[in-house]
Amino acid sequence: MKQFNKQAASLLIAAGMGLAATAGWSAESLQDVMKRRGLSQQDLLAASKTYVPTGKRDDFVAFSSGGQSGQVIVYGIPSMRILKYIGVFTPEPWQGYGFDEESKKVLAGGRIDGKDITWGDTHHPGFSETNGEADGQFLFINDKANPRLAVIDLRDFETKQIVVNPIMKSEHGGAFVTPNTEYIIEAVQYAAPLENKKFYPLEEFNEKYRGAITYWKFDRKEGLIKPEQSFSLELPPYSQDLSDAGKGPSDGWSFTNSFCSERYVGGIEKGRPPYEAGCSAKDTDYLHVINWKKAAELVAQGKAKKINGHNVLMMETAIKEGILFLIPEPKSPHGVDVTPDGKLLVVAGKLDTHVSVYSFEKIMAAIKAGKFEGKDPYGIPVIGMKDALHTQVSLGLGPLHTQFDSKPCVAYTSLYVDSQVAKWNYCEGKVLDKLSVHYNIGHLMTMEGDTMKPKGRYLVALNKLSIDRFNPVGPLQPQNHQLIDISDDKMQLIYDMPIPLGEPHYVVAIEAAKLKPAVRYKVGTNSRTDKPHPGAVRAGEEKTIKKGNKVEVFATLIRSHITPETIEVEVGDEVTINLTNLERAQDETHGFTVSTYNVHASVEPGKTASVKFKADKEGVYPYYCTEFCSALHLEMQGYLLVKPKGWKAGTKTLAKGNYTEADYKATVKKVVDTQAIIDSVVAYITSVNYKDFPDVVAMVEDAFDQLGKTKGLKEKHEGFAAKKDWENANLWAEQIWQYQVKTADLGLRAKTYLEQNGAKKVK
Repeated sequence: MKQFNKQAASLLIAAGMGLAATAGWSAESLQDVMKRRGLSQQDLLAASKTYVPTGKRDDFVAFSSGGQSGQVIVYGIPSMRILKYIGVFTPEPWQGYGFDEESKKVLAGGRIDGKDITWGDTHHPGFSETNGEADGQFLFINDKANPRLAVIDLRDFETKQIVVNPIMKSEHGGAFVTPNTEYIIEAVQYAAPLENKKFYPLEEFNEKYRGAITYWKFDRKEGLIKPEQSFSLELPPYSQDLSDAGKGPSDGWSFTNSFCSERYVGGIEKGRPPYEAGCSAKDTDYLHVINWKKAAELVAQGKAKKINGHNVLMMETAIKEGILFLIPEPKSPHGVDVTPDGKLLVVAGKLDTHVSVYSFEKIMAAIKAGKFEGKDPYGIPVIGMKDALHTQVSLGLGPLHTQFDSKPCVAYTSLYVDSQVAKWNYCEGKVLDKLSVHYNIGHLMTMEGDTMKPKGRYLVALNKLSIDRFNPVGPLQPQNHQLIDISDDKMQLIYDMPIPLGEPHYVVAIEAAKLKPAVRYKVGTNSRTDKPHPGAVRAGEEKTIKKGNKVEVFATLIRSHITPETIEVEVGDEVTINLTNLERAQDETHGFTVSTYNVHASVEPGKTASVKFKADKEGVYPYYCTEFCSALHLEMQGYLLVKPKGWKAGTKTLAKGNYTEADYKATVKKVVDTQAIIDSVVAYITSVNYKDFPDVVAMVEDAFDQLGKTKGLKEKHEGFAAKKDWENANLWAEQIWQYQVKTADLGLRAKTYLEQNGAKKVK
């Protein structure tokens, strides 16, 4: 407490000194603010720990499942500022996800039985790893409702692939990676027949229903899952749950929980007790222990069976080859977590106050010695719980999930019923600290806390209920992600963060410095495949091709116009519009939509995207840029003209404006004055080491590209002026100025960036 008071006092003194220095502009003191808002010194200290000043960035970036939204939520830590939603299993309009043709193809990978599934229940995100450490290259996430797995490329935070599990009808235990991302582990949730569209009555549950674990092969070079190189293990009809891969000494093995090993089938309507009674009757369930490396070798040797075209190692083979074992675990467990050194496994049973710590060394010794307490009903060897245990620790009511600290032997476990986080030592088996959270915590997460090198510092509690924490917003309330400082011996709750998108189930965080996302694509890139887009064109190459009733438009986007600005088709035509963003400046995204045709594309710098629709109704339909991209954003527009069949144009010309010679001279002066500003900015930029700043180089290239578009326009406006055609003279001069404005905008941004980032004069 003395330490805290000293810190708080120092903070107050520092803040007070700052206020004294700024007394000229603020009459309110820090004490006044604290009194007015009812803030304590502890509130102030918590605020200082989470505050990220303007222009500064977070130390960690978190990726949270979006629950029923089917998306991923990205936020910073410690600020807890939401940075982005990533469309994964669900269409997401801002990014055009599910509205442009490229993302439609990604979503189509998640079709089941030929049907589009436009929602998902995302649960467990997981980073790709190198040598057991999160490497910041890829993120994987599962869909519990419709057994699917998605790949997100962290070079651009876009979903690149969705695969459907060929033998599962549901899943919960994904996505968990092996230490070098050889495989992504996904476990079934509710047992069902593995064969597609195969019916067996519940009376045949024990014989015909099965669980399974799938090992999805990941090709890091292509950034894609390879279904043809993936395989599964047939398992008993226990409800398999969460998994973890071994590390270090346990590398090559994986571990998966289960519940309802009673194999109970409920039926209130048949006079039987419900599932919750029958699935929690026994004192223990089973932890599955699997040698996945040897399993992969067996599949390569042709010892798998094809089910629905997918390689499945049957239980009989797994038992015979000695790659599958069971260990009793506290009943209704919800997670198995391998310690950073790979030597121990932590399991918590929701209906037991204890957390059980298993020794991998003891497990291997029992297997080597053939020391088993028996077999399960399917013949799988069962290792005695006492023969595998390192220790058991009583933590509290409803223990769920465990994460690890950077400090040796320190772990954190969520206590659902107690609404607490327990800090404990898994080597010595003793409780170190407890902290109440709000309320009913499910998962929890420390920084890179499920890898071989946890970073410590912060913990996030994912609480199912928020109740009294935020302003009321109706019966459906947000989840609450609470940030906890774990840098000291005692945990400190420092921030409440409402999550307004679905029920986030789990979250992972990574050091921000490990993420190296691009800020632009090579011009003409299909971002979903990272390959050149066949519809890409450069400036001046724009065209419209009509073949029969198919019209294909090759268009470009740049501040502040869409080329072409008029697209003419006939009713009934099938229209494809390819859109290439020619910008090179960072964050100069353009959007595109056509009124009432339910299409949208988000086209980031360099990207090419396409929209496709049938012009099934004659009429006039504006299209425009949906992203506020420049001062003349509203003028970035065009018209889709859907003509009746056989319509012929008349002789009437476009309306003219009323421009005078004075208008023209004023515009020419504006052009001259603006060029002087551009010249001064260019002089500054070229006088410093701007080439040492990649973002500035891109802006300079983009600026000169804009200015280059004025070539030949001076001759045009002067030619029309000679003919006293003041409208065309003025408009072509105005077009020069528009390019100049965009050039100046980029140049001034580059100049500011250089000034703020310590650019040095070149000699």
